[in-house]
Amino acid sequence: MRRTIVVFAAAALAGCGVDTMTAAATGAAVKKQEIEQGKKTMEQAQQNIGQAVQQAQQRAQQAGDSAEK
Repeated sequence: MRRTIVVFAAAALAGCGVDTMTAAATGAAVKKQEIEQGKKTMEQAQQNIGQAVQQAQQRAQQAGDSAEK
């Protein structure tokens, strides 16, 4: 009888550990996805900034060309 109680108690505690590990793994997966999305957003922002800089340089060049004529 005592052995049976110990076995059931051990099984219950092991089950709690599995739930905790599953929750931790799920949390890690969510964080990984957030990081990947953040990287994509940052890359897109860098591209937009690069395009804006190119446009500004082109306008400055055109203004310089117009002033020379």
